[in-house]
Amino acid sequence: MLSRVADSIYWMSRYIERAENVARFIDVNLQLMLDAPAGQDQQWEPLVATTGDHEGFAKRYGVATQENVIRFLAFDGENSNSILSCLRAARENARTVREIISSEMWLQLNKFFLMVNEAAASGKGMAAPHEFFNAVKDASHLFNGITASTMTHGEAWHFGPILGRMLERADKTSRILDVKYFILLRSVADVGTPFDDIQWAAVLRSASAFEMYRKKHGRISPRSVVEFLLLDREFPRAIHFCLLAARDSLYQISGTTPGTFRHPPEKLLGLLCSELSYAAVDEIVNAGLHEYLDVLQTKMNQIAAGISETFFAFKSPKPAKKSQQSQIQ
Repeated sequence: MLSRVADSIYWMSRYIERAENVARFIDVNLQLMLDAPAGQDQQWEPLVATTGDHEGFAKRYGVATQENVIRFLAFDGENSNSILSCLRAARENARTVREIISSEMWLQLNKFFLMVNEAAASGKGMAAPHEFFNAVKDASHLFNGITASTMTHGEAWHFGPILGRMLERADKTSRILDVKYFILLRSVADVGTPFDDIQWAAVLRSASAFEMYRKKHGRISPRSVVEFLLLDREFPRAIHFCLLAARDSLYQISGTTPGTFRHPPEKLLGLLCSELSYAAVDEIVNAGLHEYLDVLQTKMNQIAAGISETFFAFKSPKPAKKSQQSQIQ
């Protein structure tokens, strides 16, 4: 019973967080393209490349235009990582644990799924993408708030709304940072220019981090943005914050204390949190941000696989293909 409930709630939470973060992922590029100087090439292929879905996209869509990429990442039912597919999977997982989640959670998840399904069928999501992606983010926030207010904060809570959601969020924040890296591959001349500042501001806004960043760091600089989104211990979408929260919930589930472990994923997650605690942003940037993020994503995928193997009595979902990056886990 425990493994079934834990698995369903864990993946329900990850899929909802994934849907929200794919919306953020696309919306940051929409903002970058709106702010781009006249004549700047549209850069949509990096979004597909960084998710690891490049081969599947190329076979079915060919050219990476704005319309094709948005349709593939948001509304394509055959793409298991699209917003529509994620919400369908979240709803199915929630259906299997109706006796565990609250009726308010179930109602909001259904509204969320139907909103996205209707936007896909009617074409409204393609006609007004910015408004659609904001609606996706708002619906996810509402679901998370309802969950926090109506679900017992016991073992199922630690598996889903904390452990699953935080691991997913950490992964997607790393990919939002990497989108900026891939865009710079084609526009190195923009580094250090006012347009570069606009791009970094868009990255912060995509993580709802702009105001909190300005309060802490003031002027925008690439080094400070990377430090804030990667290493900050207080901002709830920063990678380090997310992994610390996931580690604490894993301790609650296992009944262990910091510094000890009963299962392999506890050790892996504890080591990664310690690594981030002692990491220096200058060393990361000088060694290569993309390379660091690629290794980080691999470690987070290993932690997720370890959680599935340790706590869920059956195989976790088959890992997707890896192209330039680790696939969305």
